Amino acid sequence: MRPADFTPEQIIQAGRDLQAAGRNITGFALRQRVGGGNPTRLKQIWEEHISSTAAEAAEPVAELPVEVAEEVATVTKELTDRLAALAVELNDKAVKAAERRVAEVVRTAGEQREQAERELTDAAQTVEELETRLDEASAKIGELENDLAGAGETNKAQAVELAQLRERLAAAEQQARTAAEQHAAALAELRAKLEKSEEYCFDLGEQYHKQQGELYSANAATARESEFRRRAEDDLQAANGKAAELQGKLAEAEVSHQAQAVELAQVRERLAATEQQAGACAEQRAAALSEASELRQSVKELTGELGKANGECEALRRQAADQAKTIASFAAGKVGKGAKGGGDAQG
Repeated sequence: MRPADFTPEQIIQAGRDLQAAGRNITGFALRQRVGGGNPTRLKQIWEEHISSTAAEAAEPVAELPVEVAEEVATVTKELTDRLAALAVELNDKAVKAAERRVAEVVRTAGEQREQAERELTDAAQTVEELETRLDEASAKIGELENDLAGAGETNKAQAVELAQLRERLAAAEQQARTAAEQHAAALAELRAKLEKSEEYCFDLGEQYHKQQGELYSANAATARESEFRRRAEDDLQAANGKAAELQGKLAEAEVSHQAQAVELAQVRERLAATEQQAGACAEQRAAALSEASELRQSVKELTGELGKANGECEALRRQAADQAKTIASFAAGKVGKGAKGGGDAQG
C-alpha cells in the first residue's frame, strides 16, 4: 500500500501543535498527529525547520573582548618575562575549553539520547497499537470463519431439505394428478350411474302410474294391486337409496380432492419459504466472505506496518548506540588533545 504524502507545512504545523500541547516532538508523535507518513522523514523535516529558524534568529559572533586584546598585547611585549606564566595560563585555558566542549558534547549527547528514548517510547506505543489492531482483526477473522462454517452446514441442511421438499412436491403433484384423474373418472361414472338411476326411477314411476291406471281400469283384485304397488314402491325406494349413496360418494370424492389440493398448496408454500431462506443464507455467506477478504487485506497491511515500525525501532536503537560510542570517543579525544596541547605550550 503506497504511503500518504504530507507537505512540510503540514508536518511543521503538527510540530507546532505538539509544542503548544506540551508534548515531546518525536517522529511517531508527528506521525500520529498528521495521520501517517515515515517517522524518520517527519522528524528530519521538523529538525530542518528548527535549524533554519535557529540560524535566522542567531546573533552575530561577539568580537574579542578588550581585556583579552590588551592582555595579548601586554604578553607580546613582555613575552620573555612572562613566558612560563603564559604557558601555564594557556594550558589552563585549553584544558577548561576542552572540558567545556566535552561538557557541551555530553549535554548534547544526553539530549539526543533522551530524544532517541522518547522516539523509542513512541515507536513502542505504535507497535503495541498495531499489534492490538492485528489481534482484533485476527479474532474477527476467526469469528467470521466460524460463522462461514456454520452457514455452510446450514446451507447443506437446507439443500437436503429443499431436495426432499421438491421430491415430495413432485410426488404430491403426481399423486394429485392421478387422484384428479381417478376422481374425474369416478365422478363421470357416478354421474352416469346417477343419471341411469334417475332414468330408472322415472321409468318405474311411469310404469307404476301406467299399471295403476290399467289396474283401475281393469278393476283388478285389491290384493294384486297392493302387491304391485308395494313392489313398485320398493323398487323406487331402492333406486332413490342408490342415488343418495352415489351422491354421498360424489361428495366424499370432492372433499378428498379439496384436501389434496390444500396439502399441495402447503407443500408449495413451504418449498417457496425454504428457497427464500436458502437465498438469504447465500447472501449472508457472500457478505461474510467479502468481509473476511477485507479483514485479511487489513491484516496484511497491518503486518507490513508492524514490520516497518519494528525496523524503525531497531534503527533508532542502533543510532542511539552509535551516537553514544561517537560521543565517548569524541570526549576522550578532546580531553587528550587538550592535555597534549597544554603540555606542548608549557614546554
